[in-house]
Amino acid sequence: MSGGSTLGAMQDFPLRIMRLMDHAEREHGDREIVAARPDGTTIRTNWIQLAEVARRMAQALERLGVKPGERVATLAMNHDRHLAAWFGVVGMGGVLHTLNPRLFDDQLTYIIGHAEDRVILYDGTFEAMVERLKPQLPSVLRWIRFDDEFDEWVAAEDGNYRWYEGDEREPCGLCYTSGTTGNPKGVLYEHRSTVLHAMSIIAPDVFDLSACSVLLPVVPMFHANSWCLPYAAAITGLKLVVCGETRAERICELFNAEGVTHSAGVPTVWLMIIDHAEDTGAKLGKLHTIIVGGSSAPPATIRWFRERGIRVRHLWGMTEMTPIGTVGAPPANWDSMNDQEQLDYVSRPGRSLFGVELRIVDDNGKVLPRDGQSSGHLQTRGASVVRRYFKKDEDCVDADSWFDTGDIAVIHPDNTLRLTDRAKDVIKSGGEWISSIELENQAVGCPGVLEAAAIGIPHPKWDERPLLLVVRDNGSEVRDADIREYLSSRVAKWWLPDAIEFVDELPHTATGKLSKKDLRDKYRDYRFSDAEAMVGRD
Repeated sequence: MSGGSTLGAMQDFPLRIMRLMDHAEREHGDREIVAARPDGTTIRTNWIQLAEVARRMAQALERLGVKPGERVATLAMNHDRHLAAWFGVVGMGGVLHTLNPRLFDDQLTYIIGHAEDRVILYDGTFEAMVERLKPQLPSVLRWIRFDDEFDEWVAAEDGNYRWYEGDEREPCGLCYTSGTTGNPKGVLYEHRSTVLHAMSIIAPDVFDLSACSVLLPVVPMFHANSWCLPYAAAITGLKLVVCGETRAERICELFNAEGVTHSAGVPTVWLMIIDHAEDTGAKLGKLHTIIVGGSSAPPATIRWFRERGIRVRHLWGMTEMTPIGTVGAPPANWDSMNDQEQLDYVSRPGRSLFGVELRIVDDNGKVLPRDGQSSGHLQTRGASVVRRYFKKDEDCVDADSWFDTGDIAVIHPDNTLRLTDRAKDVIKSGGEWISSIELENQAVGCPGVLEAAAIGIPHPKWDERPLLLVVRDNGSEVRDADIREYLSSRVAKWWLPDAIEFVDELPHTATGKLSKKDLRDKYRDYRFSDAEAMVGRD
C-alpha cells in the first residue's frame, strides 16, 4: 500500500439496481417467471427474456423523450409486463412511480401532478379511471395500456441497449404515503438504499430466499415498494410467480401448480386463504413460509398455519423505510421454547434487520429502556430510511438522523418490537395508554367475530375510554356479553370497552388498513350512556 493514502484499494462498483438484473440474467437466466395475468391467461417467461423486454422498454422511453431523473408511473396489478417496467424505467435512468389504483381520483390527480409523471402505463381494468384522470393531467406525455399497447410499443425497439450509468445515490423509485392526514407525501428511493435493502431482506433471518425458492408475493406491486420483493427476487434468481388477482381460489391453484414455497401478504389475504381451505379442502402445496405485514395477524391465524407446518413471520415497516424494518425470525433459543412461547414470539414484528436501528422515546425525547414494559414513540434510522420527503426543503429527521415513525411501541429485552398503536390511535385513559391494536387483535380471536376496531371516545373522568366496533362473521349471533367474557381473561380489566357496537362493515384505507380517521369522524359525537354518572366515582 502506498504511503499517505487513506482510501482502500477495491474497485468502485456503484450499487445500482440494474446490477441485480444483470446478475439474474447472467447467473439464473433460465429460471422461470410465471405470470397469471388479470385477463386469466398464464404467461411463462424467464430472467433472460424479462431483461430483453426491459431493455426494449428503456429504448422506447428514451424515444418518447423521457430523460434520466424523470418519473414514469404505473397503474397496474401484478403481472410480467408490470415487472418489466420495474426494470425498464430504472434501466434508462428514470424513476419508477407506482400508483395505487385504490385511491380516489382527486388523490391520484394530486399525486401524479406533484410527481410530474411523464408517462403512465396502466391496466385496461382501470380504463374508466384513466379516462376521468386524463383531462386533469395534460402534462402527462403519454398513456400506454399494458394489455394491448405495451407489447407493440416495445417490439418496435431492437433491445441493443446498455443500461444508463450514474451515481448510486441517484433516485430510482417513488412511493407516496397513504395521506391519512393532509396530502400524501412522496418518498424518493435511491439505487444504493434499495440495493442494500434488497440484499438485507433475502437473509435467512428475514425472508429466507434463495435460488431454490419459489415466491408468490400477494402484496401488490403498487404498495410500499412491493416490500422490495421484485429486486430481492432478481438477487437470488428464484422462480417468481406473479398474480394479477387476489382471489383465494386462484392463489391456492398457483401454490399447488407452481410449487410455491414462499408468499407474502397482509392478514386479510391469509384469512381468505384459511376460509377457502376450510370450505373446499384446498391444499397449499409446498408452501412453507408466509410473511405477514401491514398489520398483525390474529393468533388464531398464526396457529392455523403452524399446525400445517408453515412458518409465519411477521414484519413491520413503512413506505419511508423502503419498507421493511423488522421481521420475526426464530431466535437462538427457539427449540427450547414451548408452543405458546413460540406463538407469542412470532406474534410480534420481530427484531430489526441489518441497516435498521430502532429506539423508543418519551414525550420529551428521553430514550426509554428495552424492558418490555416502557412504551414510547418509535424512532428509526438507517441506510434505507427516508431523510427528506420529495420536493420538501427541510429534513424530516432530527439532528442525529432519527425519524419519528408515528407509532407507539415497546422494545423487549431480547430486542423484539411490539407495536402498541399509532400515536394518533392510542386510547389515553386515566393517564395510561390502551393499545387499540392489541384490543382489536384479541377481539378478533373471539368466535363469531370477523373484524373489530377500537377507538377512544371522550370521557369526563378518564379522558378517553374504548368503544369497540364489531363485524359479526357470516351467520354468527355473537353478543356483547360473549365478547366481554372472552376479553376478560385476555386483557387488563381496565382495557375492557365501555361499549360494544355491532356494525355491518368497517371503513378501510386504500392499503387495506382500518381507517381510524373515518371511524373517529363518524363517532365524534358518540357518548357512553353512563359516562356523566361516573364523574366523581372512585
